[in-house]
Amino acid sequence: MAMATEPTMRHRRRTSQEIKDTVPAATSDDESAHKREEVVWGKTPSGEVFRVPTTHDVLTALFHPAYPKSHLDLLNLALLGLQLVLFCVLPRQASKLFFFVYFAFWRAAYDVGLGWVLTKQSKKKWIVREVQRLGWLDEKRMPEIRNWIRKQLAGKMGKDYSFDELPLEYNTWLLFRQAVDIILLNDFLAYCMFAFSCFRVPEGLPTSVHVMRWIGGFALIAFNLWVKTEAHNVVKDYGWYWGDVFFQRGALVFDGVFELAPHPMYSVGYAGYYGLSMIIGSYPVLFVSLAAHAAQFGFLVFFENPHIERTYGQRKLLARRSPLLRAVSMDEETSSKPLSRKNSQTSVASTSASTPAATEGESATETDELMTETETETETEYESRSSSRKAKWRSGLGLAGVAGVDQSAGSSRRSRVPVSSQHDLMNSYFRKDAILLKNVDLLRASDLKLALIVAYSLVVAFAPPLSTSGVLALHFAHALTWCLFHSFGLGLLLRAQSERKYLVRHYLKHYHYPRNDHGTGAVYEAFANWKSIYNLSMCMTYVSFIGLAWKTYSIPQDWTVGNVLLRHTLGVILIGIHIWATMESYDVLGLFGWFFGDFFMEDFPSQLDYTGIYRYLNNPEIMSGAAFFGLALISGSKLVFALAVIRHLSQLWFLSKVEHPHMRKLYGDSLRNDAGFVKVIKKVAKKNARLLESRAGRHAPEIKRVAKEVKGTFEKVYEETAEAVEEFLAKSRPRISGVMEDTKILLQQSREKLVISRVANDLSSYDTAKYKITLVPSAEGSFRFRLGEPIKVKWRAPMHHSRRDWVGIYRVGANQSNLVTRTSSLGMWVPVHDEEWDGDIPLSQSRPERPGNDSEDGEVVFRSGTLPWQTGRYEIRYHHDGKYNVMSLDGPFEVYVDKPASLDFTGIRTCLMHIVPLCLDSDPSLIPLSCKGGDGGAPEADDDRDPDDFRFWSERQAKRISKAVNQAFGVELTPEVIVADANLSALANRILVSKELLPE
Repeated sequence: MAMATEPTMRHRRRTSQEIKDTVPAATSDDESAHKREEVVWGKTPSGEVFRVPTTHDVLTALFHPAYPKSHLDLLNLALLGLQLVLFCVLPRQASKLFFFVYFAFWRAAYDVGLGWVLTKQSKKKWIVREVQRLGWLDEKRMPEIRNWIRKQLAGKMGKDYSFDELPLEYNTWLLFRQAVDIILLNDFLAYCMFAFSCFRVPEGLPTSVHVMRWIGGFALIAFNLWVKTEAHNVVKDYGWYWGDVFFQRGALVFDGVFELAPHPMYSVGYAGYYGLSMIIGSYPVLFVSLAAHAAQFGFLVFFENPHIERTYGQRKLLARRSPLLRAVSMDEETSSKPLSRKNSQTSVASTSASTPAATEGESATETDELMTETETETETEYESRSSSRKAKWRSGLGLAGVAGVDQSAGSSRRSRVPVSSQHDLMNSYFRKDAILLKNVDLLRASDLKLALIVAYSLVVAFAPPLSTSGVLALHFAHALTWCLFHSFGLGLLLRAQSERKYLVRHYLKHYHYPRNDHGTGAVYEAFANWKSIYNLSMCMTYVSFIGLAWKTYSIPQDWTVGNVLLRHTLGVILIGIHIWATMESYDVLGLFGWFFGDFFMEDFPSQLDYTGIYRYLNNPEIMSGAAFFGLALISGSKLVFALAVIRHLSQLWFLSKVEHPHMRKLYGDSLRNDAGFVKVIKKVAKKNARLLESRAGRHAPEIKRVAKEVKGTFEKVYEETAEAVEEFLAKSRPRISGVMEDTKILLQQSREKLVISRVANDLSSYDTAKYKITLVPSAEGSFRFRLGEPIKVKWRAPMHHSRRDWVGIYRVGANQSNLVTRTSSLGMWVPVHDEEWDGDIPLSQSRPERPGNDSEDGEVVFRSGTLPWQTGRYEIRYHHDGKYNVMSLDGPFEVYVDKPASLDFTGIRTCLMHIVPLCLDSDPSLIPLSCKGGDGGAPEADDDRDPDDFRFWSERQAKRISKAVNQAFGVELTPEVIVADANLSALANRILVSKELLPE
């Protein structure tokens, strides 16, 4: 087959029930049964079972003279022959350009064209529907086209082929194969012709290199041909031409070349491209090969893998708590056997059925072995059947290792020790860990240090050479950044923690903690990370400042000149005062006060203790900043002095805006106003004032009056200013809240208005009075729907209405006009005829034949992702022809969320019992058993789980619960935390702890 034109194949499984119900089985267990005439059975999506005829590979059917040629084969041969003629006729330069464009065309037809139509066929059976709609295989509608197609197909098939007896899907697949053959072979030959047009012998290379180049090239081409041949022997024509997009047939188990590499026909199957590039010795051929190979991987990513997931993929439940059991063997021989990673397996892997070494049946070709093939079998049913014949094994994941537990009758010597579930263990050991820069949280000390290391490394690596002034500017900016971060950055963070428990709230929102933790884990982790960040910031503030001082400092040549010695002496004294004040402060504060423990642990026993340096000063931190001015004196730099002033002012801001308000809130009136030093100064000042008054004589009353007036003026100005600021804040607070609310609404509206409203130009031929849309009341009989509750809408339209009509949900007031919708539905829309749409794209405009009524009725249901997940008032709008013309509307209706009657565990849990099932789409396999009531249906295999446990199909469902919890309780929890809890009681306890721990 062509060197790099066929796709890889997929894992396929068969359902045992289909085998049992629809497929004849072998009647003998003897080995001679495998030598009977092969019978391959297929099944259409509608359930029709048919016998799959024998097919021939394309090269044999196209080039073997004994096989008849269809019109499409002749067209294919003509196109291939035309390429050969043009290669011989065209000049070399023209040949390069022509075959480059020609190959690009066929490569686009393969990767883009086939990818597009196969994707539509995989999703909505589009190819079959189009053939059905056009009537190509309909004897009554288009008999001539049907007869022509019949002749084209019948001539290429064997005696076991009957056009009239086979279903539409199979004949459509055979017709599709003809088009695929044209694309694949022309794509391959166009590439070869382009490569031959670029042939050259590279100059300046020894003969040995040329010999190795040719040997390597031919080896790669031979390897490519072997890969394609082996792959076709495994997957046969059914897999070669994507037969599973049209119908299902026997299972294919991949061995041979499919165990050599992942997607061998996309990866190593393109080795021939690079082999030919080596032989040709042309860089253009190499680059074209790389581009074509990349396009083929695009085909894999955008069609092949999604199709595999849709057809054969099994959705994995998130937060599924399967108990893990650790085997404790009483057998000495067994217990002495060492564990190895080779023998370890997870609980999921241990329950999966092993893959057979060979297929039960392969595509029928004339060279196949004779076997009997049956229908596809699902892994689940295969396991349920095999469990009656095999002993079951479960794996346990513990700290020491993983071991299996034999549950057969002979396993009485083993005792099973429950450890935990894999879900709980994962969330115990992994909590949003940073992977490269993913999940980096700058409020987590380790992540902040990681970000700093990366940033410093990048600056060092990519910083250009700097002049002396540039180096000083860089050091000043570095020191200034750390100074501002330490005072303002950490100050704002600490103030937010004081006012609304910001750090604790952050950790409760983003990280999972054990059940019944009562919030202590979040408080501990928030405080631990704060301590690390605060210490890091303090160290970097000192280091960066010292670095700047060092860069501006030069050792004096003569210490006796000017004030050099004096500056150094005073600088060292100030540094000594700084060290002494800092050590004294730490002796009084201890670890608790040093790291601002009262901002985090309000229940911690603490009291005001004015001892040590605090006996004399309320804020000795001011003195502990003396070292910065000392370094400024020693360096003699105005730049260092300016930074010292900035640091001093920022420290004053921290004390006045962060520390003092928090201390006043905690200790109230017990907080003293004046320290010992201030009291002594005031006392001395009063004494000197009296002495001055006694010496002033007759002018004393006048001086006293002036002093009182000045003091009174300052106090009055201060009081009036404080009153004015408080009054302004009191009056502005509701206005600011209103502005913030209006801003949120404007942002929401701006998001909704990101749409270009397309209107129809044929509206005059439609009577809007004949359109009607009606909202079906909720289960409670009102137009109030719980968040996540499906919303049913009935519609009526004229019989000739557009098949692209659709219904959308919008917030009340989002659209000013009732004639044209101007805002986006944000995904809250459903087609009137959902089966005729492929996602957001209508498949056709054809109308099925219906009785001669004047109007048509129907019903659409909004559920899951098409529902509004924000509480509020909404309306529904019926739109015409895929555009935004409103034909009818109804509403308003309200979407609300249940709120607890009382803020206790029972009330919150009861509320969650309404919220969680709706957010999980009321899927019985996901919702908690405690929410199913008495009609929960048949018990599941794992119904021994905690009745409050719930699971997810995707993280999107966890995001819904996160939004609902925020709207119902005012508690922010990330979807990761919701998935980690995955239990009603645990989630209710977390919400209750958050409400008790965090202020409103």
